[in-house]
Amino acid sequence: MRIALVIRPFTDENLQTALQMDVKDIVTVLPNAGPVWDYLAILRHKKRIEDQGLRWSVVESVPISDNIKLGLEGRDSEIDNYCQTIRNLGAAGIPVMCYNWMAVFGWMRTSMTTRTRGNALASTYDHSDMENAPPVTDYGDITEERLWENLEYFLKRVIPVAEEAGVKQGLHPDDPPLSPIRGVARIITSPEAYDRVISFIPSEYNGLTYCQGNFKAMGADIPATIHHFKDHIHFAHFRDLHGQVPTFSESFHDDGDSDMAEAVRAYKAIGFKGVIRPDHTPTFAIDQDDVGGYNFLGRLYAVGYMRGLIHGTD
Repeated sequence: MRIALVIRPFTDENLQTALQMDVKDIVTVLPNAGPVWDYLAILRHKKRIEDQGLRWSVVESVPISDNIKLGLEGRDSEIDNYCQTIRNLGAAGIPVMCYNWMAVFGWMRTSMTTRTRGNALASTYDHSDMENAPPVTDYGDITEERLWENLEYFLKRVIPVAEEAGVKQGLHPDDPPLSPIRGVARIITSPEAYDRVISFIPSEYNGLTYCQGNFKAMGADIPATIHHFKDHIHFAHFRDLHGQVPTFSESFHDDGDSDMAEAVRAYKAIGFKGVIRPDHTPTFAIDQDDVGGYNFLGRLYAVGYMRGLIHGTD
């Protein structure tokens, strides 16, 4: 496995810092992209990364609209745009795309100021805080059946294009993996959901982003599910939690409830050769900016911990 980083903000100084950490793989989007990511713009962004001695390994992510996820008017033209973006990324040699199927709202937390070790600030989701939240009513009934139907439709259009372009598609879990929230169903909430996704189109290009934090929040056995999905993990997020749905808080990578060394052993056992990046870190007292779990100090700490686990496990 290869350690990767999301660079926020995306600056040459931060790219250089990644290289100084001996991280060579970058996970990023194309800045200021339109409905179709232009090939030349992709190429120039890739060269900017490569000219620092790095490589653009994963796109996280090309936005997928509610028109597509909810089967609304205009979805076919938007899927066409997504497919052309896949072709352009493939032509530029970008091998993996991460995407999600969360409609209306994406990643959600009820607090960003939960105190964790040493009073560092962490994020929390507590479903009891959402039980009286007003339901979303703008799109009609957003049921699990509706989301499954539209995801299958999307994949049957997209995966053949991904196969031709050589760009693997990694579906990220819903975060939190809980349904419904404010009346909006979520479907990528369990290992069994991924079995269903893979069954739609059995293909090495139809796979998952294995986000350890979300699998932990599901209550899943981390090493067992890494082994179960060994042929379909295209990309991984390395993070940990205290608790699981309906209530959990994010933790430092060495301070959560999971056995992270066993997770690394599982990746090694399946021969995982892809990239794995630290995700969502608490905010340190000396951080100048709170960027919602993507502060550089937290990721620097996480990279050191990850590298120690990789070197120290067999």
